[in-house]
Amino acid sequence: MRTDSSPGTLPAREHLPAADAGTPVLDVVIPVHNEEKDLRPCVRRLHEHLTRTFPYAFRITVADNASTDGTPLVAARLAAEIPEVATFRLEQKGRGRALRTVWSASEAPILAYMDVDLSTDLNALLPLVAPLISGHSDLAIGSRLARSSRVVRGPKREFISRAYNLILRGSLQARFSDAQCGFKAIRRDVAQALLPLVEDTGWFFDTEMLVLAERAGLRIHEVPVDWVDDPDSTVHIVRTATDDLKGVWRVGKALTTGSLSLDRLARPFGDDPRDRELPDVPRGLARQLVGFCVVGGLSTLFYLALYSVFRQFSGSQVANALALLVSAVANTAANRRLTFGVRGRGGAVRHQAQGLVVFGIGLALTSGSLAALGTATDSPAHSTELAVLIAANLAATVLRFLLFRAWVFPDRTESDGPSPVVATPTVVAASPVVAASPVGAASPVVAGHIPSVPGPVPAAPLPHRPVPHLSYDPYPTTQVRAGEAADGNRRDATMRLQPVRPHDTEPGDPR
Repeated sequence: MRTDSSPGTLPAREHLPAADAGTPVLDVVIPVHNEEKDLRPCVRRLHEHLTRTFPYAFRITVADNASTDGTPLVAARLAAEIPEVATFRLEQKGRGRALRTVWSASEAPILAYMDVDLSTDLNALLPLVAPLISGHSDLAIGSRLARSSRVVRGPKREFISRAYNLILRGSLQARFSDAQCGFKAIRRDVAQALLPLVEDTGWFFDTEMLVLAERAGLRIHEVPVDWVDDPDSTVHIVRTATDDLKGVWRVGKALTTGSLSLDRLARPFGDDPRDRELPDVPRGLARQLVGFCVVGGLSTLFYLALYSVFRQFSGSQVANALALLVSAVANTAANRRLTFGVRGRGGAVRHQAQGLVVFGIGLALTSGSLAALGTATDSPAHSTELAVLIAANLAATVLRFLLFRAWVFPDRTESDGPSPVVATPTVVAASPVVAASPVGAASPVVAGHIPSVPGPVPAAPLPHRPVPHLSYDPYPTTQVRAGEAADGNRRDATMRLQPVRPHDTEPGDPR
């Protein structure tokens, strides 16, 4: 993939300054659907852990995914009891839809999410978000498949998880180890540019986001986690696996055909050392050499197989020309996509035409070698012909790489066109029905209003909060009625959100 620098599209990664501000640094989203039993202990436990260990202001957001049980009531009570808890209500199911909606509306510089069962040990939360706060990484994920992870789960889930990640590595060239662990975080400025490109609204949302981020050159930090399987999990494994495989096919097809434009995200921060101009150091030469050698080796095998087939019914010169022509077209297409990272159909005809010129040079070398062999020997053996062709192709390969790099697929410069533009997502305001609960020291959210998502701006200073010593019961209980706060004032802490993307209104989502 071509990864040209696009300075100015997003700010360079910087350590978020630790100063007083009213905005929470971390917004932890808990997507739930019919989780009235587990929601209260989950939020209480997470809030106690963050209060005790996290040195900045935080918020816990319950994203209610169209629950039909008592989950909305439990969430409203928690928001009324705990200042750092808020709740959003969505009328459609889908974990990806919930995360994209809440993350797009959040003003916190660090966005995270975790499953309501809290299968992941919370001690990994600070290591998860620390690289994002420092500016070292763009996304962070918990990994159950890292060598130092300690995981307790059945063989069925273990097999499915490892098989799924092998599929991702083989089909999408993914290098992260665990796509579906419900323990992830992302910087808000990165989310603004990345989320509009993610189409899935269900469980494949995580995988699609990570694949696109990795292909765009973003840095993904992995944290080994301790993880204990939840035996009461309501995830439908077969249906989820089927939907995930459909998502893999869709994303793989989009990446192969170039219909998914990642230029707007490529090298977004302008601080990648590989983008620095160094004298006498060609950019991307090592990677291109490796890709060219792999494609060349496969093309040579393909060429020799074709030559052996064509040689059965034609002379050596005709068989060589036909085999070289077919393999040259395939070689140019493969190098265009894999070695030099050119995507889409633009310029494909011109590249093939230039590739045929390079093919002509290779044909002259190989045909000349066969002619010389025919002059030296009247009836050369087939193995001798193959040996001569291999030697001639090696010489032609070196020349082909130089011509490809300097003429057919030269490095693009700033003069080739305008810099890519980062699309900014649009968030639809919620209907003015209810109000959101106050969030810590931050200003309360006005009823019926979701904070708009502005364009990329420098990160706001981080509000530093001392770590208190808990001298009280971390799980106080207060008897309240539905929609009534502990102080007796009636207020509903639930905010109804409209879908962010137009196609989110499509019915029939299985999740």
